[in-house]
Amino acid sequence: MVIKMENKTSNPSIECSVKQCANHSPSEDYCTLGKVRIATHEPDPKVCECVDCESFVKKECGCH
Repeated sequence: MVIKMENKTSNPSIECSVKQCANHSPSEDYCTLGKVRIATHEPDPKVCECVDCESFVKKECGCH
């Protein structure tokens, strides 16, 4: 379950550089969620690319 924070306050415990995520802080490279869910899509992960942030939500561009 992903809990969105409406105030977009940076959480200094969760560093994040994915600016395309709706949960990314607008002013710093931090997540705005209180917690995130990290998971893998591999049965035996061995490299970083096998791990995903399941709290990712694609940011709306607001251009429509």
